[in-house]
Amino acid sequence: MLLLSARVQIPEQEIEFITMRSSGPGGQHVNKTDSAVQLRFDYANSPSLPDSYKEALAKMKDNRVLESGWIMIRVESHRSQLMNKETAREALVSLLQLAGKPVKVRRPTQPSKNAKRKRTDSKTQRGKIKSGRGKVKI
Repeated sequence: MLLLSARVQIPEQEIEFITMRSSGPGGQHVNKTDSAVQLRFDYANSPSLPDSYKEALAKMKDNRVLESGWIMIRVESHRSQLMNKETAREALVSLLQLAGKPVKVRRPTQPSKNAKRKRTDSKTQRGKIKSGRGKVKI
């Protein structure tokens, strides 16, 4: 059971693991063992995931979240398949927790009178510096 928050939990049956051989250099051991792990989670059809999470995941600009409604996370950073599975679970939890956070609404503000005055003063000062760069008259 993956615990996202006090109310949201995902059972292990909804998560699918596929094992494969890791890429990159290695000795005889790496050519015989399937230590890389690909985690697959169908968030679009998940009954345990709230709709707000699903909408946030669909809008998310992350290459692990596919348009087909799946989350694919590939981990091959450890030599152990078990460690790679744990890392993939942690990545899924952090991704789903990020989707569960509410989006902060920006309230438009106006610059203060003092900020406007400082800006115009700095512009006139800079203009004076640049105008003094001409040819020197004797």
